[in-house]
Amino acid sequence: MRLTALIAMAAAGLALSACGGNPSAPRPSADEATRVTLSQGEVIGFVTEQGAHSWRAIPYAAPPVGDMRWRAPRPVAAFEGVYEALDFGPRCVQMTNALDEAEGLEPGQLVGAEDCLTLDIYAPPNAADLPVMVWIHGGGNTWGRSSAYNGSQLALDQDVIVIAIQYRLGPLGYFSHPALREFVDNPADRAANFAILDMVASLEWVRANAAAFGGNPENVTIFGESAGGHNVAALMASPRARGLFEAAIMQSALTWSTPLLDAEAGSETQRNGAIEIAEIIAGDVPDADDLRAVELQALFDAYTRTGAIDVPLMIEDGVTLGRGGIRAAAATPGGFADVPLITGANRDENRLYKALNPDLVNRVSLLLWPKDEASYLSIADYPSRFWRALAVDDLANSLHAAGHENVWAYRFDWDEGGSFLVTDTGLLFGAAHSMEIPFVFNHFEFYGALDQLLFTNGNEPGRAALAEAMGDHWGHFAHHGRPLESWQAWEPGGALMRFDTPEAGGPEMISGEESLASILDALEADAALSAVQRCSVAEELTAWNPVDADQIAARISC
Repeated sequence: MRLTALIAMAAAGLALSACGGNPSAPRPSADEATRVTLSQGEVIGFVTEQGAHSWRAIPYAAPPVGDMRWRAPRPVAAFEGVYEALDFGPRCVQMTNALDEAEGLEPGQLVGAEDCLTLDIYAPPNAADLPVMVWIHGGGNTWGRSSAYNGSQLALDQDVIVIAIQYRLGPLGYFSHPALREFVDNPADRAANFAILDMVASLEWVRANAAAFGGNPENVTIFGESAGGHNVAALMASPRARGLFEAAIMQSALTWSTPLLDAEAGSETQRNGAIEIAEIIAGDVPDADDLRAVELQALFDAYTRTGAIDVPLMIEDGVTLGRGGIRAAAATPGGFADVPLITGANRDENRLYKALNPDLVNRVSLLLWPKDEASYLSIADYPSRFWRALAVDDLANSLHAAGHENVWAYRFDWDEGGSFLVTDTGLLFGAAHSMEIPFVFNHFEFYGALDQLLFTNGNEPGRAALAEAMGDHWGHFAHHGRPLESWQAWEPGGALMRFDTPEAGGPEMISGEESLASILDALEADAALSAVQRCSVAEELTAWNPVDADQIAARISC
């Protein structure tokens, strides 16, 4: 669906470097205190600047290269000697975007490696039987890497093991073609969501090896943001992941999926069906060998020939996801994993998309300011509210109706970023998409050059208080399967924890639901928008959730 490209653009919305892990930093020195024995042999790591023990780029599955492209991951081979886990591994194959410019990479370049199924680990010293939190990065499922997230402080603050994983992206992670299902012996090789199978393999590896790092393999929480949250939702719905985790957190998640026929043949709302792509890159009737022999550049060029990379994702393949996908599973008793769940969204998710839109924002060099403040805020507000309605209210209500009651919801409201001349980040971004991540990790080196503008000395006390509050809830959830007592579980009518600084009245419980009907009521009556702008918003809402197209069109006449 076209939304795939939209989500990928969100990752590139800020021309910045998401450098939480600072992969260009000097190579650390091995520390004997970090030597441990895993299922594949001995490994040694290092001690981070924060004082956590860390191991980088440990492989959890065999490289999915050559004949293993578009197959389920296979067990990893044993190490030859002691494995030095000191360097970040290559990112999975992806196209660069504006976020990569800080590393000297031009947007639109193919980077990374197919041999990328690795994970990075952060643990407190002398850890023993601690909860494990497995982080799944965002980036539209077409971009991103584990090295962008430094889990040191979260591990130390909350006494948990933090593991950040990598998984196949874009058309290498999500691809469904009939030829790949012919003559296969392993039923898992008939899947289309190879990225989800990678995540399952990583969780199996965690079950087998967490104890070596001081983790409790029977107490695993999966958490992720944006596409990472989407993947958490898919794991909740996938029978392949049952029994591999005990709790889940979805930050700004998505819940849609792609019918198998649309993923293969394409449709009005889904471009780049696999059959069309295969004809472009491998001829009219390619077999599996033909497809696996295709050069990566040709494959990715086919998906970007009309602009931003657009790949069918979360395919209802009958192996990792059933018919109806995530939403159908959530609405079915027993369809989701029966584990505690936190789901939430940021109040101003969509301002990240709008901040560099030249139709809405003036730009002189690095200075940005809205052309018209009222219309800018309105145009960004409706998709933000719809994101919450889909990721939080609709999902939580479906789960509640299906008998899944251990659900907690939140809204992240922090909008106290700093200003410089005409650029007011509190106005421009507000509580934008991804803004909660530095607070969860309690690590404010995340947005590169923008960090010093967003995260100032003046807002540091409030930030610290909010980071501590969010970390304590996330940590308590990992330890006990529920957040702290002040956070009440979801119930119909809405019950959310509003995360904000003490100066802004947070954190606090709030009530009230968000729905498409209430959003359309407000959109119809919004005097700040012209008819053209109102139709543009309606078109964007339709792209987010095409199944609502008729309802939107009936209310907003264009």
